[in-house]
Amino acid sequence: MPEAEGGRRLDQALAALLPEHSRNRLQGWVRDGCVAVDGEIVRETKQRVAASASITVSVPDEAGEGGDRAEDIPLAVVFEDDDLLVVDKPAGLVVHPGSGNRSGTLMNALLHHAPALAGLPRAGIVHRLDKDTSGLLVVARTLAAQTDLVRQLQARTVKRQYFAVVAGIVRRDATVDAPVGRHPVHRTRMAVVPESRGGKPAVTHFRVLEQFARAAAVECSLETGRTHQIRVHMASIGHPLVGDPVYARPDPRLPRFGRQALHARRLGLVHPASGRGLNWESPLPGDLLWLLEDLRGN
Repeated sequence: MPEAEGGRRLDQALAALLPEHSRNRLQGWVRDGCVAVDGEIVRETKQRVAASASITVSVPDEAGEGGDRAEDIPLAVVFEDDDLLVVDKPAGLVVHPGSGNRSGTLMNALLHHAPALAGLPRAGIVHRLDKDTSGLLVVARTLAAQTDLVRQLQARTVKRQYFAVVAGIVRRDATVDAPVGRHPVHRTRMAVVPESRGGKPAVTHFRVLEQFARAAAVECSLETGRTHQIRVHMASIGHPLVGDPVYARPDPRLPRFGRQALHARRLGLVHPASGRGLNWESPLPGDLLWLLEDLRGN
């Protein structure tokens, strides 16, 4: 190991030696027993390493996430070059294969559209949208681009704005700053949870776009990207998303809507190769347009 890295924490030394990989990925390799210091497996990321130490990394085969297969599923591609792929995901499409969804996912579609993505962890996907949330999602086409985008997400320089329809009278623009974590009882749900109990910092800014009799159209901007963040935050202040099957109670006074009324409308980031700022916007899908017309008529 270079002398300049001596005395540093193992994860810091690895980040300097392998800058093409994200810190989270390197820490995961350490915890999984893929890193040896002077011939001995080390699982503690904070361990200090001497300048004379020999570090060996056995890079795990993360490609394909267990051999997920390519499937000819239509993709709405809004941007594509050698480094990036931006898609407009429809509601109802699962992003990652998982229990009960081993096929028919966005990942399966990506592997068909760009087979080389099989060589990247999670087929280049760096962030996700819920199954029933529509809108823009960015995919990396190289390991360097994926690492750069993960770092942009961590640095909060990726700009994401969502269109949502929420229940109730929203009287003013505001910010919800409340940690989000796994629900202490219902483990398939998320909730506002104190950081002392495992919640992670989460910040959502929202502004009112249009007020209806019993609902409002709002624009939400994320500083963080916690699971179900917008859905949990808006429900926590008494304005759950219309149609949300998890965080909202049915309200017969509102139009019936078959999913949470949430659309990833705008996406902005810095191109990992050129350094140019890029922005995209997705039009509202038909079901949300119909919902707005219904609300305007009541």
